[in-house]
Amino acid sequence: MNTIINPPTGGGKDNMKNCKYNSFEELPLMLSVPEVAAVLSISRAGAYELVKERGFPSLTIGSRILVPRDKLIAWIDEKSSGNAE
Repeated sequence: MNTIINPPTGGGKDNMKNCKYNSFEELPLMLSVPEVAAVLSISRAGAYELVKERGFPSLTIGSRILVPRDKLIAWIDEKSSGNAE
């Protein structure tokens, strides 16, 4: 994947156009839900729904929901290769 974007910081889709990462390797080891939203180009609300889905690689530490980078990449590969459940 070529371009990964900044997590949205305010209201509006224009925030999602700012580039911060050029590859998955540049992502942090653990992503917050807003960062997942930005990477997948979906809304924050959509990302919160996604992390609650069975089979999505998220974990809760205290009150934070985090997604391991490697698990997210594997999930994207699985979903994009047609092996979706």
